[in-house]
Amino acid sequence: QHQLGVKTFQAEDEIAGICSAIGASYSGSMAVTTTSGPGLALKSEAIGLAVIAELPLVIVDVQRGGPSTGLPTKTEQADLMQALYGRSGESPVIVIAAKTPAQCFQAAFNASKLALEHMTPVILLTDGYLANGSELWPIPKVADMPEIKPPLVKDNDESYQPYKRDPEKLSRFWALPGQEGLRHKIGGLEKADITGEVSQDPYNHEFMVKAREEKVQRVANYIPEQEVEGDNSGDLLVVGWGGSYGAIKTAVDELREKGKKISLAQFEYIKPLPKNTEKVFSNFKKIIVCEMNLGQFADYLKMNFPKFEYIKFNKVQGLPFFIHELKEKFNEILEEL
Repeated sequence: QHQLGVKTFQAEDEIAGICSAIGASYSGSMAVTTTSGPGLALKSEAIGLAVIAELPLVIVDVQRGGPSTGLPTKTEQADLMQALYGRSGESPVIVIAAKTPAQCFQAAFNASKLALEHMTPVILLTDGYLANGSELWPIPKVADMPEIKPPLVKDNDESYQPYKRDPEKLSRFWALPGQEGLRHKIGGLEKADITGEVSQDPYNHEFMVKAREEKVQRVANYIPEQEVEGDNSGDLLVVGWGGSYGAIKTAVDELREKGKKISLAQFEYIKPLPKNTEKVFSNFKKIIVCEMNLGQFADYLKMNFPKFEYIKFNKVQGLPFFIHELKEKFNEILEEL
């Protein structure tokens, strides 16, 4: 930790943990706070503060069986709607999900880069299955990692205003405490566009609400398009997200070896969704969404792309998907076709 310049702090509770992280972000640090589903609920008010203050922050949620104490050592994917919408007001954040134990590093890097470059909180979803899993992982060289370019401003920048936005990203610029000539106000009360003065103006509030949402949606211009594993068209597209990847990929690969017209789209970026998502879906006769909850991602996809029919395949047992049960379900649909 000392070699990397990392400062860690074990807070007395979840709220203190995230508020301390927000303070670190305000001071110019790359701030991260970690938790599971119940802790994410406790952090929700402070996430809203980071949203309206427009500060970069990564919140890691290692999902487990819920609600409440639930199955504290078992895996689940049931925090998705909480990550997307579990805050007061219109409170948009970027949401991404790691796919494998080794890919957790890359997902955490991606979350950090997006938070810093777009000045917004990012929720990174993993799960108990990934947390307890292991995988060989080649340690990358820091020099080979993409550069992170936060929108920092120089001392005495006379053009600086706390809520003046980048015209492309809509992110505000980042002035740090103590910088010469850059005293400013941010905080939990609604701010006037550009100047950052406290504002109760109804039209300004609506403008700022829309700007914060559009800022997150424009992240779609900076993330990869959704990949399809297998053919880009066919009978059945299997859709998954996050840590279910290993089992789903194995099931799909084994059916493809038998000549089945089946492909896989495993989502890492959830909000915003990749720009080509609708195009991917349009090339298949059937779509099945597999997730360890009662169908939260399927419902979210229905909200965004209502013209498609989504078959739900759900498991909420505190256990990961088994390859044989996935193959049985996929074969059932393929035989109907």
